Amino acid sequence: MYIRNYYRRFGAVSLLFVLFFLFCAARLIFIQFFRSNYLANIANKQHNLYVELEPRRGTIYDSNFRPQAFNIAVDSVYASPNEISDKDKEIIIRKLSFALQLDHAYLKDRLSRKKSFIWLARKITPQQADAVKALNIKGIGMVKESKRCYPNGYLASHILGFAGLDNAGLDGLEMYYDKYLKGEPGWALFLRDARQKKLDLWDRMVLPKDGYDLILTIDEVIQYIAERELDKAFKSNHAKGASIVVMDPHTGAILALANRPSFDLNEYRDATKEIMRDRAITDLFEPGSVFKIVTASAALDEKKVSEEDRFFCENGSYRVANHILHDHQPHGWLTFTGVIEQSSNIGTCKIAQLLGANEVYRYIRLFGFGGKSGVDLPGEISGSIKEPRFWSKTSIAAVPMGQEVGVTALQLVSAISAIANGGQLMKPYVVKEIRDRYAESIKTFSPQMKNKVISLDTAARIRKILIGVIEEGTGRMAKVEGLSFAGKTGTAQKLEDNGAYSHNKFVASFIGFAPAEDPKLAIAVVVDEPHPYYFGGVVSAPVFKNVALEALRYLKSKEPLVLTQDE
Repeated sequence: MYIRNYYRRFGAVSLLFVLFFLFCAARLIFIQFFRSNYLANIANKQHNLYVELEPRRGTIYDSNFRPQAFNIAVDSVYASPNEISDKDKEIIIRKLSFALQLDHAYLKDRLSRKKSFIWLARKITPQQADAVKALNIKGIGMVKESKRCYPNGYLASHILGFAGLDNAGLDGLEMYYDKYLKGEPGWALFLRDARQKKLDLWDRMVLPKDGYDLILTIDEVIQYIAERELDKAFKSNHAKGASIVVMDPHTGAILALANRPSFDLNEYRDATKEIMRDRAITDLFEPGSVFKIVTASAALDEKKVSEEDRFFCENGSYRVANHILHDHQPHGWLTFTGVIEQSSNIGTCKIAQLLGANEVYRYIRLFGFGGKSGVDLPGEISGSIKEPRFWSKTSIAAVPMGQEVGVTALQLVSAISAIANGGQLMKPYVVKEIRDRYAESIKTFSPQMKNKVISLDTAARIRKILIGVIEEGTGRMAKVEGLSFAGKTGTAQKLEDNGAYSHNKFVASFIGFAPAEDPKLAIAVVVDEPHPYYFGGVVSAPVFKNVALEALRYLKSKEPLVLTQDE
């Protein structure tokens, strides 16, 4: 009986072992054939750390290779909430809140999450980094990241734009050329020990591809001169806004572009959209009398008039359809040259009537108005100009003197450049070359002529008239003894919300080039709602004069010294 029970127990135990073995074998087969990939991935995650390698964002240089935007290494703070005990979190939050100047509720929310890694603050200042290091808190760490730095702060802010926390371009050239600047990230698989601490060993790695560098047409010195003088005019005239564009009239290369108000690129989060707006290419305004260069050029080019032809300016009052046109001061008989020098609205209207609406419109388009210039900056608008079939009976008087049209400061400087360079409308551009980190050229940008506007002879004749505007006419405040400048003033009433022209809101402008006989610079200055003075010849002409004078001196100092044989 005892032996029989023994065999039964032995058989039962053996059966259990066999069943257990079969279960284990089945489990192993299941794991091997059906769960192997899943478990291998878990093991890889535990022992391998995937790290994205950030590329170097390209540097932006001015035309003389002075850096305007580059990246620097800074600290970012992270936390491992799972490593921090609940009882210590409140103390840690108070300490970090003071060190990082962060809200208590924000830190409490971040540290309450059940995670092994979470960002607390990205790209902090060196002072904040030192304060966090001094705390020496378990579960709080720092890693190096790359931050965009703008060494000149406010300078050229509307041209450069800015890049965000993740080094993606968000405005200006940073956005327009982002695909060249940002580069391509790499990656690496680092090995970790059983406690998941990173070892200085990597399994596989793909190196990042650094971004390309931009070489601009902007000259830092001319940019500074332009911004300084524009800022003076903006503040002294209590203006709502202001813009200046300085261009090489022969190539279309923009040497300086600035707007007021402005902002510090390193603190762009504090700026509003209103301040960030690049007024020189996005703001539409009626140009006023600076627009008379179009009618004057068309009349000479079409041989409708000569410089000595006389026009009766009706002593300041002239009826066109049901509208009475006035001059800012009464004139009797004026020559064609005098009409432009004295900026007579009535004289300009009579010249336009000789041309006809279709010819006036054709030359407006030839000068680049009503279409985008194609500049390599984001946000450019095309302006506004109606086709003659939509003109009213009074448009032949309004359009030639800069009403019923909308233009930008960039379009104005392009138009005056066409007169300065002998009649060619050039495409404006800001970037002249893209290079890699080894200074090898990737892409270059050359001057492009958009179209022929007027003949060389017409341009030379208009140039003489525009010299007279400064020497004898409304632009006397742009005059410099011993130098010959050419330009045109403009004072335009702004439209009120009800569609009527305002009597206390104006746009004061001046466009010109220097030196007159051998132009090196074309400049457009636009000041929005200056007061108490609002005439372009009073508000904007001095800005043109000061910028042109100092920029020419600077360009002269850059010219190589040529020694004669005797020297």
